[in-house]
Amino acid sequence: MLPNTIIAIGQTISKRREVLKITQDRLSAISGVSLRTIREIEQGTGNPSLETLDKLLGILGLELIVRLKNKGLPTLGLMD
Repeated sequence: MLPNTIIAIGQTISKRREVLKITQDRLSAISGVSLRTIREIEQGTGNPSLETLDKLLGILGLELIVRLKNKGLPTLGLMD
């Protein structure tokens, strides 16, 4: 993921968690994601898998929407 994207995702997770009054420890216990990983994501230094993000975002009532964009390269018939 791009650095700015990682930072934005981490900030969103942190803010939502705080709004819901869920500690990082509690989120870790509920999600099965390690406390270290949650801290790294929120600090923008982690590189979480989509599976990890899905676990955290689902608990927080958020969803990740991924948009693929063609940068002028041939699409090979996959996306027109």
